Amino acid sequence: MKLILTESKLEQIIFKYLDNQNFVQVETDRTIFFGFKEDDEQAKIRYDKIDNVCIVHNDLIDEISSFFSLDKKNCKNLIGKWVENTIQMNVDFTLSQSSLIFN
Repeated sequence: MKLILTESKLEQIIFKYLDNQNFVQVETDRTIFFGFKEDDEQAKIRYDKIDNVCIVHNDLIDEISSFFSLDKKNCKNLIGKWVENTIQMNVDFTLSQSSLIFN
């Protein structure tokens, strides 16, 4: 069976998928980290409040990209939109990175 989804419907599905990841947000003066535990040293997403930049771990991009059959650039941008929607702050750029550390 083949399903045809509009772009907005796909966005809603990916947002719901990310909501169900149960990310824990850890906030510092400059940064918001999205990880799986508060004491976890690795983050899947980091948002810089000063520069309005969202940095997404490559593993998360790969996971969502393969699960939803999306190219990585679109996937990265959708994750940035989800962050913007979740924290109600502007995301000017979304970048990818292979490791993100809480600091």
